[in-house]
Amino acid sequence: MSISTPAGDKRRPSAVSTGKKPPAGKSSSSSTSSTSTARKPSTASKAAGTAARPGGKAGGAGGGGKGRKPITPVKVSQGRSWGPIAMFVAVGVIAAGIIGYGSWAAFKGSQPWEQKAADIDGIVNYRDNPDKTLTEANHAWGPLTYKLTPPVGGNHNYNWQNCMGDVYDAPIANEHAVHAMEHGAVWVAYKSGLAADQVEKLASKVRGNEYMLMSPIENLDHEVSLQAWGYQLKVDSVDDGRIDQFISALRQNATVEAGATCSGGITATGTTPRDIGKDQQGG
Repeated sequence: MSISTPAGDKRRPSAVSTGKKPPAGKSSSSSTSSTSTARKPSTASKAAGTAARPGGKAGGAGGGGKGRKPITPVKVSQGRSWGPIAMFVAVGVIAAGIIGYGSWAAFKGSQPWEQKAADIDGIVNYRDNPDKTLTEANHAWGPLTYKLTPPVGGNHNYNWQNCMGDVYDAPIANEHAVHAMEHGAVWVAYKSGLAADQVEKLASKVRGNEYMLMSPIENLDHEVSLQAWGYQLKVDSVDDGRIDQFISALRQNATVEAGATCSGGITATGTTPRDIGKDQQGG
C-alpha cells in the first residue's frame, strides 16, 4: 500500500509495513528499506542502552565517554583487642586461685588433728617419747616434780586449774595446770616481764575461750610456750602465726579425758598446789 504525500507523485512515498509479507518472488527497495529501518536501533538508543546496562560506559555518541572510577575498598583493622583478653585472663587466674585455695582449705580441714599438729613447724610431740613419765596421768597430792618446764603432762593434782578462758596475772601451780591439760585445755605460758601490750595480744587469744588458760612463768627460756597434753611449741614472738595453728589443732583434741569440764577448777594463783578435798578422800 502506498500513501501519497503533499509533494505529489514526484516524491517517493515512504513505505509503511502492514505486517503482511510481500508476494513471493517480489521485493521492493522500499520494503527492504523499511524493514532495515525498523530493525536498526538508533545511535541514541545504543547510548541509552549502554548507560542503562550495569557496568556500561556513559558518554556521547559513539561511546567515547570514560568508565566510572572504581571504588577503593575500605580496609577493616584485624588487630586483637588486648584489653578484654587481659581482663579475661586475670579473672581466670583469680578464679583458679580461689578454687585452688578452697580445695586446699577443704583438704586441710579434713585432716586428722594429729596430722595438723605434726605440720606445725617446731612442735614437739612428747607422746612418742620413750620416757613415758612425761605423759603418765595419775592423780597425786602435794608438790610434784616435772622434767620439763613447763610440763606437758604427767602425774598431777586432783584439782584442775580453771580453764574457761582464764587469764592469770601471776604464776600458777604446775600440778593444777597439767590436770587442766588432761581435760583438753591449751596452756599458754609466757615469760614474766613480757611487755604489757604483748601480754594483751596473747590474752586476746585466750580470754573468753573455753579450754584455754594463760599465766606467766619465771625464767622461761622463750617468750611464749604453748602446751597441750603431750605437745609443746616454744616461740619468741607473740605475733608468730604458729600460736594460732597450735590452738586450732590441739584445743580439746589433745584431751586424754574426753568430756571432762574446764569449769569449777582452782582460780587462785601461786605455785604451791591446793589439796582441796584431800581430807574427804582420806589422803
